[in-house]
Amino acid sequence: MRKLMVIVLLFATALGFSQSAFKAGEFFKFRIHYGVVNAGYATLEVKDATKNGKKVYHVVGNGYTTGMTKFFFKVTDLYESYFDKETGKPYQYVRKIDEGGYTKDQEGFFNQANNTVLVKDYKHKKQKTISVTENVQDIVSTFYYLRNHPKVNTMKVGESINVDMFFDDEVTKFKLKFIGREDISTKFGTVSTMIFRPLVQAGRVFKEEESLTVWISDDDNKIPLRIKASLAVGSLKADLESYSGLMHPMKVK
Repeated sequence: MRKLMVIVLLFATALGFSQSAFKAGEFFKFRIHYGVVNAGYATLEVKDATKNGKKVYHVVGNGYTTGMTKFFFKVTDLYESYFDKETGKPYQYVRKIDEGGYTKDQEGFFNQANNTVLVKDYKHKKQKTISVTENVQDIVSTFYYLRNHPKVNTMKVGESINVDMFFDDEVTKFKLKFIGREDISTKFGTVSTMIFRPLVQAGRVFKEEESLTVWISDDDNKIPLRIKASLAVGSLKADLESYSGLMHPMKVK
């Protein structure tokens, strides 16, 4: 269950395309299963805010274990991002997590003009400035950046989109691969979906590079409906439990 919220965000980052795919007030809640166990939940909520005198989106993501799982491996993850409404560029992120005793308490401040991030580590009471690539995203803003990406709906099977993502004090080359389309049964009805695989690093958390698969609604919202992962130990599945505040009506067959 380590990296509970990161896994959901990586899956959710497979979302694609439409201009104005989301708005303030949008809310997603995912039910997470570890094997056959109902292990926890993750939520994503979009709010309005102001940063540096500019109107921005403020996204809050929470992940937490429930039931018996929290007694064996308690997780409370908080991820936040403030990003520009027009350009999608991030101004600030928050990462405050406790995953079975593994903790982080950080904020990052992006200087887009100088291509740097000032990372404040409150746990260790230190800070540092890190050089990054141009147009870099944080892990949360990447999700929303890709939802408005102009390429997704025209992708052919096997094609990919690459994004520079700042995570764990370094720039990661995030790659999103299109697999195909499929109708799936959900609690909301049968929904046409697009299937993506965010390519990840094999090793401590994930079994192999293509361990993640996500099914998203093939409509203007690009809602993450189902997520599956083969982990180094066990497997994980997440299903959309509830939603509200969509920009467009959800298309259900």
